[in-house]
Amino acid sequence: MPRKLTHVDAAGKARMVDVSGKAATEREAVAKGTVTMQPETLQLIREGNVAKGDVLAVAQVAGIMAAKETHRLIPMCHPLPISQVKVEFQFGDEPARVDITATVKTVAQTGVEME
Repeated sequence: MPRKLTHVDAAGKARMVDVSGKAATEREAVAKGTVTMQPETLQLIREGNVAKGDVLAVAQVAGIMAAKETHRLIPMCHPLPISQVKVEFQFGDEPARVDITATVKTVAQTGVEME
């Protein structure tokens, strides 16, 4: 049986999913990613010596801002009351990398997977 697209009606027109019948519940989404780089670049980041400034602080603020603005950036996303956004970094050496974990929480009628 083919799966039905949730954001397209029977006529193929875009629509926002109706979540009005759902109860508000606690929801959490976690996303992880890795940025690999030259070992020299990782060393500069670790030591806080990147010429442009603290790249991790900028990335952290950008991640938080992006989560708060998701409904403006991605069509059909509901505006949600965000309870928490956490962006965390972990360094790795083989290969040289920064592992990033973003966690978003809300109490709402729909999830925060997109945020």
